[in-house]
Amino acid sequence: MAATDQNQPENLYAPREPIFPRRVTGKFRNLKWIIMILTLGVYYLTPWIRFDRGPNLPDQAVLVDLANRRFFFFWIEIWPHEFYFVAGLLVMAGLGLFLFTSALGRVWCGYTCPQTVWTDLFILVERWIEGDRNARIRLHRQKKWDFRKARLRLTKWIAWFGIGLATGGAWVFYFADAPTLLTDLFTLNAHPVAYTTIFVLTMTTFIFGGFAREQICIYACPWPRIQAAMMDEDTITVAYREWRGEPRGKGKRRAAQPERITGAAGEKHGGTSPKIPMPGMPSGVGKPPVLELGDCIDCNACVNVCPMGIDIRDGQQLACITCALCIDACDDVMDKIGKPRGLIDYMALTDEQAERAGAQPRQIWKHILRPRTILYTALWSLVGVALVVALFIRPDIDMTVAPVRNPTFVTLSDGSIRNTYDVRLRNKHGEERPFRMSLTGNPALRIQIEGTPYETVTVPADTAKLVRVYVVAPADSAPAEDERTEFRFWVEDITNGDRAHAASIFNGRSN
Repeated sequence: MAATDQNQPENLYAPREPIFPRRVTGKFRNLKWIIMILTLGVYYLTPWIRFDRGPNLPDQAVLVDLANRRFFFFWIEIWPHEFYFVAGLLVMAGLGLFLFTSALGRVWCGYTCPQTVWTDLFILVERWIEGDRNARIRLHRQKKWDFRKARLRLTKWIAWFGIGLATGGAWVFYFADAPTLLTDLFTLNAHPVAYTTIFVLTMTTFIFGGFAREQICIYACPWPRIQAAMMDEDTITVAYREWRGEPRGKGKRRAAQPERITGAAGEKHGGTSPKIPMPGMPSGVGKPPVLELGDCIDCNACVNVCPMGIDIRDGQQLACITCALCIDACDDVMDKIGKPRGLIDYMALTDEQAERAGAQPRQIWKHILRPRTILYTALWSLVGVALVVALFIRPDIDMTVAPVRNPTFVTLSDGSIRNTYDVRLRNKHGEERPFRMSLTGNPALRIQIEGTPYETVTVPADTAKLVRVYVVAPADSAPAEDERTEFRFWVEDITNGDRAHAASIFNGRSN
């Protein structure tokens, strides 16, 4: 039987152990509460902010108008051909993430990542309903589902589902007029896509925030694996002062000694405590060497409050999101035992090495202002300035030209050559405007607009209008005989004189 057990393959999968973080108070926990309230408030309330753009435009301050293929952000309106603004914002977001990670580690993950924010909210609801860490552990380990356990679990799941429903509902409000869509949702007149989106986002929020939690950060999110390239020894992150805390143990601490005792490994250990005989020393032979305990009393408070379930005293880890709750927990313990705060703290690895050697750590600004962070800041600022300049210099009228190549040209009854073009005119004003079209290039070319004998077309307010335009060259003219003739379309806003242009090609008989 023993031989059979030895031949069994080793199970490489470890079942997940649920994590029940303990409640903690402190400056970093308070900071996380403030950020959670601000981010969730912005997310849930933004679709309901009104902004008057005029009679022909939506009055929702932030709106992704998929039907008309436009994005509204207060006074800014982004058209489909201006997608480079969105690309620029994504580049700025990436550079900003690189900058903050290089300077402050995974500060995004610990404070503002949606997974972190919603998980914090779900844990808060769980604590309100089921109690703090010990009560939740007892409830989890209770095998029998009595009325109390069923009531608590069902209440918690209903609250979680309500948060998920509000999350999914808030998302769809960004893509349609929020009051109108809300009415349509309750009267069952909304589009099926809206109900499907709400259901999917409700369930993902419910599962990710309620059950998956740290597994999303460890296994699903790629950022923990990318962050290593963004961080170095000068990056400020959450760390444990091992030189001060080790060796850890419980017991009454004595007053500080002027000299530290050197252990077997040759390292100096800080802290003061009852002196413990070193292992391996024969008893009864003189006075044995002693080893002082460090400041860490091995209370596991830092582990119990960690939402990722890790021990920061084991060093830097992929699962650590630098939320700093372990700092608050450790500082509280240090206050109770009369030791200085900062056993666990925000610090750079170079500072830990300097402190271990007895030197003073570098100032924070010297860690932040270094070549890597300065380069990221410069690139981020450059992209931001370019976007702002492009936003203010963009014209209020615009046009694009698409030649119709089937056929390439048409020979009319009088021998003249005609090319066809689809011209899209964009009027970004809040009222309709008359546009006059003309050509420059070869004087033999003349323009005709389909459906009108005039060279003027009226474009409705804040609309792109597609116009079929013909360019004709007389039979004996150079453009009619040549293979290609370059020219330029011009459009002029008759109201204020604004102009826009686009280059194109006229194809003659030799084509």
